[in-house]
Amino acid sequence: MPAPLNTFKAALKRGDMQYGCWAGFADPYATEILATANFDWLVIDGEHAPNDLRSIMHQLQILDGKHSEGVVRLPIGNEWLIKQALDVGAQTLLIPMVETAEQARDLVRACRYPPEGIRGSGAALARASRFSDIPDYIQTANAQICLLLQVETRKGVENLDAILAVEGVDGVFIGPSDLAADLGHSGQSGHDEVRAVIKDCLGKIAASDKAAGILAVDQAVASEYRDWGAQFLAVGIDVVMLAKAARATMAQWK
Repeated sequence: MPAPLNTFKAALKRGDMQYGCWAGFADPYATEILATANFDWLVIDGEHAPNDLRSIMHQLQILDGKHSEGVVRLPIGNEWLIKQALDVGAQTLLIPMVETAEQARDLVRACRYPPEGIRGSGAALARASRFSDIPDYIQTANAQICLLLQVETRKGVENLDAILAVEGVDGVFIGPSDLAADLGHSGQSGHDEVRAVIKDCLGKIAASDKAAGILAVDQAVASEYRDWGAQFLAVGIDVVMLAKAARATMAQWK
């Protein structure tokens, strides 16, 4: 029996549009609610949300058998963090602040078992192998790992072509907020210069053999990003959704 099919990775390879949402509550109850909306992917955020390995694992458990793929965003592209996330069952990783092809190659190797990579092979006690219930997990896991890299700095943009040439990278996600800050326009992802860079990057990624991704909570902006080539598009952030709904509700009574 092989490793489970990564349906999100398969959809990207087919060229299917994939709509997602950020899961920032760091709690399986909230993530389960999001899953009822049938987003194609949900980002379990370990960079800016208060997630740890156990809370990430619990949310992945909640998403088992659901339509939504759990995309685990780690705080950094560290090989032992990657190993732990994969062992608790993540099949899709989103790694922030990637700036060079060398980084990209190192991340690919961290996600793969030897001889293609350096992932430790202690799968016998890991949730990923269903605790040894998948006898050929190690032989088949590499093909089902989906690696998404965030390009969100001027240096990353300058090296985008080289990053796109790295085999084993499945998609490149443009981070509008950090990119705007690095371009000198903090808090202004709608600035003309930032928009021009985003448009160029999404077009380059879409023209490659990788999938292009981005986040936008404004519907008009999200539609524009989609038109520019975004294939995996995050259209909401759960904590922002709740905050807006709560404030709007109270505003009706003031």
